[in-house]
Amino acid sequence: MIKHLPPLAIALAMGVCGAVPATALAADAWPAHAITMVVPFPPGGVADTVARPVAQAMQRELKETVIVENKAGAGGGIGMSQVAKAKPDGYTILMALSSIAILPEADRITGREPLYQLEQLKPIARFTADPTVLVVRADAPWKTVKEFVEAMKAKPGAYTFSSSGNYGTMHVPMEMLKANANFKMLHVPYTGAAPAVLALLSGQVDAVSTGPASVLQFIKAGKVRALAHWGSGPLAALPGVPSLKEAGYPVEFAQWSGMFVPAATPEPIVARLRAAAKIAANDPAVKETISGAGSPILYMDTPEFQTYINGDAKKLKEAVQAIGKVR
Repeated sequence: MIKHLPPLAIALAMGVCGAVPATALAADAWPAHAITMVVPFPPGGVADTVARPVAQAMQRELKETVIVENKAGAGGGIGMSQVAKAKPDGYTILMALSSIAILPEADRITGREPLYQLEQLKPIARFTADPTVLVVRADAPWKTVKEFVEAMKAKPGAYTFSSSGNYGTMHVPMEMLKANANFKMLHVPYTGAAPAVLALLSGQVDAVSTGPASVLQFIKAGKVRALAHWGSGPLAALPGVPSLKEAGYPVEFAQWSGMFVPAATPEPIVARLRAAAKIAANDPAVKETISGAGSPILYMDTPEFQTYINGDAKKLKEAVQAIGKVR
């Protein structure tokens, strides 16, 4: 019996016996209060459009409130950094875009200390992966991407495009197109997709590259015109709109959305979040809402998503290095 053991042995035995139940109890107790889903951009963009229905579906599954908090700034870097450095207890999660793999390299190129490292965040699930779309106002003279490129070449630097911030998912694809087609435009960064699209609608800029979810309603309303997209094939949300590759400009870019947690988050909590994310991705209401905005669900669970990120991050790092320091 334990009472006949030496004091040290008794202490060790009690510690071992208590460790497993404590761990199990902590996992079983999660979540015990509201979860915050950080969207590192203003309301109205792709990440926000995905986050809100996903959060509603997840809170039904987890039986706790999931609060969407928009934390814009630094092209998404402020919100991403907040989650990367948050306590790894499952109560702070992130809905990010592919720019999550871009910003650390962009910081290095510009001589700044990166706000976070990609390794500080663990992927949970990918929800969407859309090619960005080249959009101009409906009253613009360009009907095709070829006409657009020719106009940019005719007046180098005379036209402008907006983005969600330097090196973001609206900036990088335009720089890729500019380099491939050899033309110049002035880049005007904003704090997110919604204000960048508003700048186009109000006539402050001439073009924008963004995910379909940010502009589909304006395309349908006849306020803007889609000239091409950065995908590899037909885009279901925009039938008849060619890819840049089809138009003779072989550049591709996907603006994906995905959920992350701090890297040290315990595995039992990660497993709960993975399960809730999968249920949300297959929820009919979530599919209808996100697909209706122009972004069909293209779900990936953690292992597949991690492999996808590894390949995408390498490609995006090379694109940022090609862009160089933005002044």
